[in-house]
Amino acid sequence: MFTRVGFFTSLLLCTQGIALAQLIPTEPPVEVRIPFAPVPATVNGQTVLAYELHITNFLSRGITLNRIEVLGDDPGAKPILQYEENGLMGVMHEYGVQSQPSDPPRIQGGFRALVHMWVNLDKSKAVPRSLHHKLSFSVPTSDGKIEERHLDVALEVSRTAPAVISAPLGEGVWIAGNGPANSSSHRRASILLGGQLHMPERFAIDWVKLADNGMPWHDDPKVNANWYCYGVEVLAVADAVVASIKDGVPENVPLSPTRAVAITADTIGGNSVTLALGNGEFAFYAHLRPGSLRVKPGDRVRRGQVLGLLGNSGNSDAPHLHFHVSNGDSLGSEGVPYVFGSFEDLGTVDRDKLLQDGWKAPAGTKPLRRVREIPAENAAVRFVAR
Repeated sequence: MFTRVGFFTSLLLCTQGIALAQLIPTEPPVEVRIPFAPVPATVNGQTVLAYELHITNFLSRGITLNRIEVLGDDPGAKPILQYEENGLMGVMHEYGVQSQPSDPPRIQGGFRALVHMWVNLDKSKAVPRSLHHKLSFSVPTSDGKIEERHLDVALEVSRTAPAVISAPLGEGVWIAGNGPANSSSHRRASILLGGQLHMPERFAIDWVKLADNGMPWHDDPKVNANWYCYGVEVLAVADAVVASIKDGVPENVPLSPTRAVAITADTIGGNSVTLALGNGEFAFYAHLRPGSLRVKPGDRVRRGQVLGLLGNSGNSDAPHLHFHVSNGDSLGSEGVPYVFGSFEDLGTVDRDKLLQDGWKAPAGTKPLRRVREIPAENAAVRFVAR
């Protein structure tokens, strides 16, 4: 028997409905799950693997996660990524606990922590077929001592290629707000829906347009029509089938802390269109203008076809287009990467300065043409005509 609980004792416990987790003294008292295998994509010239470690502490006492090392196909080679101390705190979130930046990366007894992994690889090198994680924990023992215990966790990397899509918007300069980065609010957004935790926004972007003066609005920013992106046509990124739509959600007042409707799973995206791209992937367009949708479920659309107009509905604080690709026609899905055929990278926008003085590319800089990549967080982008 693997358990120290005798037959009659275990029978009694089962009849009383008590579940036991048998802990091996030399093992860390944790369960580590990786719910979704990463799909390689290219951001800023580097191949990126974005995924999460779900770590549950099965002790009644807190433990400390000291270090995570990530290695490629050869577990004996040099780590390609290492998180520890402050770096580990920056990528780890413990559900149910209000932690402070100065706190050690602890996981309280019976709690779960989520570690946001973001592995950058040289674009010129082959993507590993597997990733090997070496986790180190400090674990309190029953006699009051602290032991360091280690755990190895392997992960197979998806061999799926990201969808190559065209621009969801037309001409002009656009900011890839909250775009792909491990610190992005989209990257950290988990949604509990249907009894499961999902991350549909791993590679989501909030698109906001800039005028020639580098500002996103003119005159009073609390008027939707004064934003340069408001009412702009939203375009199909591929030949696709309309999977679902949502219309009739009233718009918000820009920069207001309140919303025009209560935010639920049904209204969070506001007026929206979801396209079935094929291969089990769906493109989601959110926060559209009410009454502007030009498609209905079941319609076949062509790349570049107008779907509706950009607006400010749902969980939105200003006019913008929220766009992402996931593996399901709902927020109860997993975000997957995609790449644009090509675009011009004009530089990175400082959001604080943008709101005061607008944004201009530094003098002397030239646009960088990127092919089959995703714009990084807060990049200024100009899409290249097909």
